[in-house]
Amino acid sequence: MLMNLVFTKGSSNPVLYVDDILLIGNDIGHLTDIKKWLATQFQMKDLGNAQYVLGIQIVRNRKNKTLVMSQTSYIDKMLSRYKMQNSKKGLLSYRYGIHLSKEQCPETPQEVEHMTNIPYASAVGSLMYAMLCIRSDICYSIGIVSRYQSNPGHDHWTTVKNILKYLRRTKDYMLVYGSKDLILTGYTNSDFQSDKDVRKSKLRSRGYFTKLVNTLELYVET
Repeated sequence: MLMNLVFTKGSSNPVLYVDDILLIGNDIGHLTDIKKWLATQFQMKDLGNAQYVLGIQIVRNRKNKTLVMSQTSYIDKMLSRYKMQNSKKGLLSYRYGIHLSKEQCPETPQEVEHMTNIPYASAVGSLMYAMLCIRSDICYSIGIVSRYQSNPGHDHWTTVKNILKYLRRTKDYMLVYGSKDLILTGYTNSDFQSDKDVRKSKLRSRGYFTKLVNTLELYVET
């Protein structure tokens, strides 16, 4: 499980184990003091400016005043793990006209046995990490395929592989933060009866996302 934690200055007696830690602030002197104090309390190594953290590459261009976050290397490793590194490159993460449902789940013992050899849940989890970090463009697709992790069928797995093919084509997509004013923008949308497992003549799916400095910050599907 990935835990997002922020430590603030205070008094307590915690038990702490940290593999990698990021120190962020606008006062270099204060950050230096914190690192010196941490070094007196824990065995640690200062790796300098953040360049690669938890599968995310960080590139800072002071001249252009940009901060870039990329997961190209993580996606390459993920494609190799699921033997998709030589697959065709997908145009979209979710193909038009595809409707997944529980009716496509395995029913016979033979079908169930066959799918036990497919790393469906593992692949969905790997994709979900990319989605949470940078690749919000696959959020809708992941929201659909994640419904069938307990009993996935062949069609569900094909859809997961299509997402991997899409990432192979777009693995160099990245988040770019510039120096423009902080302008928050929001959009919302909805569709009807998108969940074929619950057929009701009412609004079934709603979503919204927000952008800060032209970069996607939040995507929510309900």
